[in-house]
Amino acid sequence: MIRVLVADDHPIVRSGIVGLLGAADDIEVVGEAADGQEAVELAAALAPDLVLMDLRMPRLDGVAATAQILSGGPTIAGTPIRVLILTTYETDDQILGAIEAGASGYLLKAAPQAEIIEGVRQVARGQSVLAPSIAARLVRRATTQATDAPAPPRLSERELQVLRLVSAGQSNPAIARSLFISEATVKTHLVHVFEKLDVRDRTRAVTRAMELGVL
Repeated sequence: MIRVLVADDHPIVRSGIVGLLGAADDIEVVGEAADGQEAVELAAALAPDLVLMDLRMPRLDGVAATAQILSGGPTIAGTPIRVLILTTYETDDQILGAIEAGASGYLLKAAPQAEIIEGVRQVARGQSVLAPSIAARLVRRATTQATDAPAPPRLSERELQVLRLVSAGQSNPAIARSLFISEATVKTHLVHVFEKLDVRDRTRAVTRAMELGVL
């Protein structure tokens, strides 16, 4: 069962999200927060698997709340809390701010309900999720960078293969099966990718690669 904390300052919208998630057999909503500060407090108290986070909220916005939650360490069960942004906003600054804060995904409230539920499941499994329009914005951002920008880091062909599969939402075991390598080898390639791209997690690795034109 995926334990979810829903953070949204609009009561009707929050109620709709809770109802949507509650209809899934494998998802349990364990708490609701009406602002970012309450989300931080409830995340510490309830230790959910995942926080479904809006961006624009009173007291503390979603980016700051995400950063505080993810800096708090592991949950009681030893598994890190993951944050999935679910919002109506998609400016470049907001997208990058949320991802740099450590969010594992970014979906829009206008997305089909099935896409939102599947996004929760994927992020809970440790995968990354980006709405197609968000991915497209990052690609456009990469293609409009100044021509005198520093050359992107060089990734090996195997590192690129692993990163492409990560961007497709595949888990480490799935990547290992696809490339006929061990899961430990996948992790080693990801460590090298993180170092070369100067990032700390899978989601930021994918978005950074898009920004640099590597993907």
